[in-house]
Parts: sequence; structure tokens; C-alpha cells
Amino acid sequence: MMRRVDTKLAPAAVGTYSQGVVYGGLCYFSGQIGLNPETMSMEESFEGQLRQVLKNVDGLLESEGLKRTDVIKTTIFLTSLQDFGMVNSAYENYFSKPYPARSCVEVSALPRGARVEIEVIAAKK
Repeated sequence: MMRRVDTKLAPAAVGTYSQGVVYGGLCYFSGQIGLNPETMSMEESFEGQLRQVLKNVDGLLESEGLKRTDVIKTTIFLTSLQDFGMVNSAYENYFSKPYPARSCVEVSALPRGARVEIEVIAAKK
């Protein structure tokens, strides 16, 4: 049976979706943009947005009793692949080896003018 994730540790959904769902030991978390969950505002700088995105991912993981080491796959959406170097650097500091599987794509736009969005899949042990 599928269970919906609902936490104040990450921004509330801004559309018709759940923050995440848990099914069969896997947690599928919706993509996170740099919205501060308390103010629902977002910094303009790429670095500030990326920092908040990773905090939001931490909040989702924490809400399900998970750690970064439980993440098995990420998908990263960027409005410019020129920011890939900063993402790669942050990724290397955020995760540890063995790193989760990852996809990274450039998109024409993201919700609320965000410059980066990251979604994760994590496994409950």
C-alpha cells in the first residue's frame, strides 16, 4: 500500500502532488526547489537555491527516518548546464562514496523561476 509523505521539514507542495510517497520500502520524493519551508520564499543566487534544495532533501529524508546514505538515485534539473560544476561540487560534499546513481538535465524553466530542482529516491533498510 502506498503512503503519502507529509512534513513541515520541507516546503509544502505547490501543486497537485505529494511531497513524496512510500511504497514497498522505497521513498519517492518529489523534486525540491530552493523554497524555504517556513517563508516559502527563495533566494535569487544559484548557490543559495542549491543550499536550500539540499536542506529540503535532508528534511524529507529525516521525516522518514532516512539518511543521505539511503539515497539510491537522484535526478537534477538545471536551467543552465553551466551550473553543473557547482552542482557536482555540492553533490560530492553532500553525499559520500558510493554516490547514488544520478541523472542531470537542462530544462527551459522550473517552477517559481527556480534555477535548480533535485528529486531523490531512497530505500528503507
